Amino acid sequence: MQACIACHSREAAMEAARVLAETTNSEPVLADWLMKRNCSVSPRQFMLFYASLAGFSLVIAALLMWRGAWLVMPFTGVELLAVGIAFAIYARHAVDYERIRLFPHRLVIERMDAERFTQIEFNPRWVRVEPGATPRDPIRLVSRGQTVVIGQHLAQYKRAQFADELRVSLRRCG
Repeated sequence: MQACIACHSREAAMEAARVLAETTNSEPVLADWLMKRNCSVSPRQFMLFYASLAGFSLVIAALLMWRGAWLVMPFTGVELLAVGIAFAIYARHAVDYERIRLFPHRLVIERMDAERFTQIEFNPRWVRVEPGATPRDPIRLVSRGQTVVIGQHLAQYKRAQFADELRVSLRRCG
């Protein structure tokens, strides 16, 4: 059994998760792993920080412009635009995660990456876990010619441990 669902919006991802929850209520979950980014700043705190940075920069630029250094203001605008773009890119990936759930007859991999939801299902008896050659390399799941990279949000020192744990859980299923 292999299936892949990809959604390009948060609403579609929520609907796919709801449908999955309805179909899995009758099937017991043997193992459930959730891997996500370590995001210690809330979106509100992030926006307050950017607003304070912009306010401070604009006050300094206005004072310098008032003293005759008028070129400071355009450079401040470019700086704030660049920082705003970087913050927006960061914010898009702040809620990225991978969730791997093992059921008696299927392995479900859910991934949220920059507001794009992807779900892949494998038959757990056909899945092979391939840990990376080095700790920096990601873990690969291979089944019937299809390869999925997982563990991108795990610390490097935990990847081998997770690969072993997943391999043991898959053996119990088969």
